[in-house]
Amino acid sequence: MPNHDQHRGLGVYLILGGGLLAISISAILIRYAGSAPGEAVAVWRTIFAAGMLLPFAVTKGRREILSLSAREIILIIVSGAFLGFHFVTWISSLYHTNVASASTLVSLSPIFLAILGFLILKERPRRIELMAIGVATLGTVALSMADSSSGIEAGSNPMLGNSLALAAAGFVSVYILIGRHVRQKRSWLAYVAPLYVVTALTTLSIAFLRDVPLLGYDYSIYLLCLSMAVIPQLMGHGALNYAVRFFPAATIGIASLVEPVGASLLAFAFFGEVPTLIASVAILVILISVGLALKPERIESNT
Repeated sequence: MPNHDQHRGLGVYLILGGGLLAISISAILIRYAGSAPGEAVAVWRTIFAAGMLLPFAVTKGRREILSLSAREIILIIVSGAFLGFHFVTWISSLYHTNVASASTLVSLSPIFLAILGFLILKERPRRIELMAIGVATLGTVALSMADSSSGIEAGSNPMLGNSLALAAAGFVSVYILIGRHVRQKRSWLAYVAPLYVVTALTTLSIAFLRDVPLLGYDYSIYLLCLSMAVIPQLMGHGALNYAVRFFPAATIGIASLVEPVGASLLAFAFFGEVPTLIASVAILVILISVGLALKPERIESNT
């Protein structure tokens, strides 16, 4: 795979940083839309995002999109489906657990990326990486137990919410890996436009299978979904899909650890959610472990 590291400029770092901040707002907007089912929120969020990109795809990216190979089309379909699964599980997780826990667990993608790298790319994890993965897993269990016994009113089933957030981390890892590959040869618009269409169709199919109504909600729900489409999806995930051409997928995963920090601060400001001492320690352990798991690889790659 080509190395684009030498092409990074200040703009790439600013886009990535701004995108991560935009994604941090997602949890807050989702919580405000809590009167509607998570599947419905995911559907309208993804439909709005795809709809806003389609005119540009038709006028500016049509030729490149039509030139996509069969393999690229299959990869985009798989990536879009996994992004759809990510949105459904991630949004649903916030109905059952607090923002700090959900945001931290969904940011465990670097560990999933390390595992997928071994399975798909045959990259054998080092001993220190395996130790870090084990410690992070223990931190995840501690976080789930802390939420289950805490008094934070963030949902009816913290264990379920944490499990959904963890699943969302796995889904987004596959999406990032595929994006890293496809974006080496394709422009941002040619990849993201069809990707978001597939994502919208995926969430729509899930809502249909689960018999979730999509109409009849207060207008504020649709406005919140539109805000999610613009800020965390187009600006946030859009920035990740731009930056993944210049950074390894694992590096993008590490950078995503900014999300739980921003989301937790926003949750404290908007909802007064203060993590318990055990939960705070567990969050710290998870973040340190993820950094430890990937730092040796980054150091070695620079020598």
